[in-house]
Amino acid sequence: MPSTISRDELKQKIDRKDDFLLVETLPAATYHHSHLPGAISLPPDQATRLAPTLLPNKEADIVVYCANPT
Repeated sequence: MPSTISRDELKQKIDRKDDFLLVETLPAATYHHSHLPGAISLPPDQATRLAPTLLPNKEADIVVYCANPT
């Protein structure tokens, strides 16, 4: 079941070196300009094509982030 975590919770996961996949769902140009350390780029316009290759384990702990509207 999908759930939401806060920025602080994400930082804790990163700091603890938890076993999870961090996925950025912003355009490729945005990813190349700046992204969180260890993030995988999965641009929205390529998600259907790339997701099976980049995220093959359907049981993996996956954290997805995108732009904040504010």
